[in-house]
Amino acid sequence: MFGAGIMRVLVVGGYGLIGLEVIQALSRAGHQVAGFGRSPETGRRIAPHIPWNHGDMRRMQAAADWAPSLAGIDAVVNAAGALQDGAKDDLQLVQDGAIRALVAACEAAGVKQFVQISAPGAEAGARTAFLATKAAGDAAVRASSLDWTILKPGLVISAGAYGATGLLRMLAAAPVVQPIALADARVQTVAGSDVGEAVRAVLAGEVASRRDYELVEDEVHTLEEMLKTVRRWVGRDDALAVWRLPRWAAFGIGWFADVGGLMGWRSPLRTTALRSLADGVTGDASAWREAGGFRLKPLEETLRALPSTMQERVFGRAQLVFPFLLLMLSAFWLASGMIGLVQREQAGALIAPRVGVDVAAWFVAVGIVLDIAIGWGLLWRKWARRAAWGSILVSLGYLGAGTIVTPELWADPLGRFVKVFPAIALALVVAALVEER
Repeated sequence: MFGAGIMRVLVVGGYGLIGLEVIQALSRAGHQVAGFGRSPETGRRIAPHIPWNHGDMRRMQAAADWAPSLAGIDAVVNAAGALQDGAKDDLQLVQDGAIRALVAACEAAGVKQFVQISAPGAEAGARTAFLATKAAGDAAVRASSLDWTILKPGLVISAGAYGATGLLRMLAAAPVVQPIALADARVQTVAGSDVGEAVRAVLAGEVASRRDYELVEDEVHTLEEMLKTVRRWVGRDDALAVWRLPRWAAFGIGWFADVGGLMGWRSPLRTTALRSLADGVTGDASAWREAGGFRLKPLEETLRALPSTMQERVFGRAQLVFPFLLLMLSAFWLASGMIGLVQREQAGALIAPRVGVDVAAWFVAVGIVLDIAIGWGLLWRKWARRAAWGSILVSLGYLGAGTIVTPELWADPLGRFVKVFPAIALALVVAALVEER
């Protein structure tokens, strides 16, 4: 502590949906905040006004791994987490092992307060690995000598457009017919800003510590009702019809989203999210109220406090079509490479009279490898943007080489060269939309 009520606070998972709300609330209250995340570059881009520590929580399984980030820290807020195992996430390591190590490091470093962001339903024996590992991390916090508090927010509605908030914006962008799965799922929301303020209130001693608090609004919505409310918020008319997908179809989509998760894509449609919705995202905020906690905003009030501008509508439409654009571009390049592989002799014969048989064979082989590499690279989140830019450069290279070797194809009635430009435009759109935070 250094000053009346002013604390040095480390926010773990600081550039996530909840972590950023916590940083903003604590900064407004005058606390000295530092962030912790996997990527310091992302942290500095999203919250450049605070210092950032960084590390991969999957590899921070010992107290000593956390010690450098805790020097001079009075309180820690853990807002880190992952929905499901994937290319960059391991639930057991991130939500259990790393938290045990962090708690031990806090005890050794003399950290006074610890606020754990968990979830309703996080109990031993929970049906999903997400909730079960959250529960294990929570248990480690409760067993510590720290002055701890565990907050369990419902479905968080925030200005940050990813996770469930992004999913609602995306689905609300559907024209004419509203698709929805698990329409009768029961959900209680909480404003992201309220979660940030709840952390501030805990650190200020406005509510009792060493307790669990569920942070949810009073009203329970069905998912269909909530989606209708979000449509009106973004300025869209009610859908003319609602397409209620059967449960098996929803989980079929979730399975494909899980495969994408293994390739680095953190879709909010993965099976863990669907199971959580099917079970209901609900809680009981009575303990929070009885402890003197402030009133939590209902959904309609939360939405009124958030901007609903062109950027909301454009984001929703872009996210709705992005998977199709990405898969279409990938399929285009993979098909181009496979067709070239099957018909490499015919392709070589087309340009051999101009450059010779050996050079033609080399050109065709290089083209096949590039096409397949680009198509495959687009499917991996880590490489998608670079693959999109690569497809543009390769397309321009093809046009340049083709102009030199077979300039007559510019006048081809089927438009062989001209059709390259829409593919370039599609790649530009994909490159522009590949964003995670």
